[in-house]
Amino acid sequence: MDARGSPPEAAVADATSESLDRPLAAEQVDASKARRSLRNGFITLILAGALVVGLLLAVPGLNGVAKTVSHMQGGWIAVAIGLEVLSCASYVLAFLQVFERAPFRVGARIALSEEAFGAAVSLGGVGSLAVGGWLMVERGAPAGRIAERSAVLFLYTSAINVITLILAGLGLFLGLPGPSNPLLSILPAAVGVVVGALFLLLPRYVDRLVSRIRPGRLHTFLTETATSVRDTKRLVFHPDWRIVGAFGYLWFDIAVLFACFAAAGKGVPLAPVVLAYQISYLSNFIPVPGGIGILDGSMIGMLVIYGVGGTVATAATLVYHAISLWVPAVWGTIAFFLLQRTKRQPIMLRNPPEELHPRSH
Repeated sequence: MDARGSPPEAAVADATSESLDRPLAAEQVDASKARRSLRNGFITLILAGALVVGLLLAVPGLNGVAKTVSHMQGGWIAVAIGLEVLSCASYVLAFLQVFERAPFRVGARIALSEEAFGAAVSLGGVGSLAVGGWLMVERGAPAGRIAERSAVLFLYTSAINVITLILAGLGLFLGLPGPSNPLLSILPAAVGVVVGALFLLLPRYVDRLVSRIRPGRLHTFLTETATSVRDTKRLVFHPDWRIVGAFGYLWFDIAVLFACFAAAGKGVPLAPVVLAYQISYLSNFIPVPGGIGILDGSMIGMLVIYGVGGTVATAATLVYHAISLWVPAVWGTIAFFLLQRTKRQPIMLRNPPEELHPRSH
């Protein structure tokens, strides 16, 4: 549900508005369906992995990629796995910052469950948010509040993406190693600036529009959207130490890709790889489990456009994608089943303390 394949802002806002009118409860996502989805997602990941290995071994044109992968340094692969673990842990920290009253253990398990569904199931960002919302509402949390905070979490992680896109684009334009074509540097940065400006100005224009609209669904939708944006601005521009979670969630995952290049014995420039990474993740809007094939192809293509050799780009991308799928999928699935074992137990909210009891079905 992250910026690494999140839905457009309008989709999240629309999901938030709808949830104010009907709860995110068992009729939307039930436990048995969720378990089947995870199981099918894992089967898809296994079959896709087997297919990739088969292609690398059988297609003559991919011999170079297979050789590069087979000769990767195990130490750097271990570093890449550790970095992905840190990325997942950073998401937990960002989640607990936004859902400031969630108990630490329950909140961490819900955040990791969202990671698992985002990695293994073709739900997209809104679907992962819905799973997390269902898990919290199931435990007695108010649906409207959960939907609003879920939108803030999406916008928060997306804001970090925009900031990183601007910094990488400007850095490349101002002289960091990489292609000199301004379309590959200043254009992505300019897109990021425009998106950021629209984000900052949105509450002001929404307030003007709301004053002219009668109460109703549209009025509620716009009001809640403006509230979510304001809360996100507070997190970004008046941060505390926990903002490292939002940055770490993205930056540690980018570092996994760099570690995969290092494992292949290839040094790559910073800004071009960051830009290729971020642009390629737009392909995750296509609802394919784990983005298998879609993300790989777009990332390899963008890396080649930014000057990385095709063979090493393919090898590093395939290993990166395997790590970025399997680590959150396995860790998050464990967290999900632990949540299912304790779903009948009351939970104690933080700040201020308050006991919540699970909803009866």
